[in-house]
Amino acid sequence: MRPILCFGEALIDFHADGSDEHGFARQFVPFAGGAPANVAVAAARLGGVARFAGMLANDRFGDFLLDSLQRAGVGTDDVARTDAANTALAFVTLDAHGERSFSFYRGPSADLLFRAGHFREQAFRGIALFHVCSNSMTEPALAATTREGMQRAHGAGALVSFDLNLRPALWPAGVDPLPLVWPALHLADVVKLSAEEFAWLAVDGEQAALDRLWLGRTRLLVVTDGARPLRWFHPDAEGELPGYAVSVVDATAAGDAFVGGLLCCLAELEPTPGRIDQLVGELPRLHAMLRFAAACGALTVTRQGSFAAMPRGDEVLAFMEQQA
Repeated sequence: MRPILCFGEALIDFHADGSDEHGFARQFVPFAGGAPANVAVAAARLGGVARFAGMLANDRFGDFLLDSLQRAGVGTDDVARTDAANTALAFVTLDAHGERSFSFYRGPSADLLFRAGHFREQAFRGIALFHVCSNSMTEPALAATTREGMQRAHGAGALVSFDLNLRPALWPAGVDPLPLVWPALHLADVVKLSAEEFAWLAVDGEQAALDRLWLGRTRLLVVTDGARPLRWFHPDAEGELPGYAVSVVDATAAGDAFVGGLLCCLAELEPTPGRIDQLVGELPRLHAMLRFAAACGALTVTRQGSFAAMPRGDEVLAFMEQQA
């Protein structure tokens, strides 16, 4: 299997543990996280070949993130380090249903300082997929680096995956992310959205958003909605699959686990844009891939954390058999 290269932020997720009589957290427990780093860990845990590219601080949190990536089996040759900024922090609070809210302490932080020159010359050589999300587009220079990485991946014959993963609190005040994420969407072969993100994009209606998406490279759009049915779209077809109903403990990394599962399945196919088109003619195979990805996300929400919550491939298969 060719490697999956995930680019963007790695950060510390501090999860609330316990609460006092006023409803405030008694303490916060650190977990390694960050959306594209989560995807890399998910893919590695599932048996894929995954690497992470991004900037880590030369602080104890940066050391913790690097060690956590390596322990998970993620390649870190594409990681850069800096003394110019600290590691970003996210404080995560869960409601009674396991749904999360974030308080970010990010800018300036190390992940924002990665530039095109930090990519190794051989970083894109031989990869199957290059994965990014919109969190690396909140700062202009980093957004340009992200788009350049997507273009370099195409030049190397790889597919590009984009998870919108919209976090409004990470964007500068007064900046509308909508016109800034569309160029990245048009560079992606595979796009993953939550139902809320699809509604946000579809300001003029779903069909108008789809028509605009197909003007770019995208050949597969997947829209997830928790335990509710997921929807998939291709320029020539669309469909819907049931979700998995589970007791949610922590939904923090569910979407990243889904993406990691889907990318692992795609990497096994030696993917090309034409291969994605072929999958639409092989619906049982496409559906099996999406069901596997959905199972990865469902199993992840039954555990706390980000890296720590990602399941192994055998666990996902056992879960799917139990849910059959």
